[in-house]
Amino acid sequence: MSDKNTSRHFGGKGYYIALVLCAVAIGISGYVYYHNADEVDSLQNLDTPVISTDASKTNKQTQPSETASANATQPQATQNTKPAVTKTATCAPVEGEILAEYAMECLGYNETTRDWRVHNGVDIAAQTGSKVCAAADGKVYTVYDDDQMGTTVVIRHDNGYTTKYSSLAEEVSVAAGDTVKMGDAIGCVGTTALMEHALGDHVHFSVTQNDEPMDPMEFLGE
Repeated sequence: MSDKNTSRHFGGKGYYIALVLCAVAIGISGYVYYHNADEVDSLQNLDTPVISTDASKTNKQTQPSETASANATQPQATQNTKPAVTKTATCAPVEGEILAEYAMECLGYNETTRDWRVHNGVDIAAQTGSKVCAAADGKVYTVYDDDQMGTTVVIRHDNGYTTKYSSLAEEVSVAAGDTVKMGDAIGCVGTTALMEHALGDHVHFSVTQNDEPMDPMEFLGE
């Protein structure tokens, strides 16, 4: 009788112990589950890249400076500062027939030397003793005797022009430094140009501009 009661009592007690153990096991399982879940979430958060929401940093772009663009040096149009050349008033140094024309780009026959050569002026026929005039306003640069072209007067004018009068009579009317006006007498026709002796009485008239020879007829506007 006593053995049966002891067995029944033990069996009931063991039943409650088993329930307690099951509850403990369930609690431990739940704790482990939720703990592992938290760790997984933490790992996922670590793997997820952080995206900045600072629009001022992500969208900021370098824009060209409007001030710098406005102040940029612009090429300036060059103005033509070359002064206008005023036409020089001129007149023929003597009236007469042209015996030999200007020829610096081709050869002309020289009857005195009997050969072909360039000719830097024009030869104007005129009677010995005829007045020779300054072809334009200017200043007498020099007066000299040339071995080949005879007595010569050189006058400088505005705009870079220089006129030269050769084969004059030995006595002239001007000296170096004199100021002359167009038409003023500077000398007389002679026969002093040995290089052009075969032409007879005449004046050899030549013109340069900026030391470059030019056709005297262009200077005279003819």
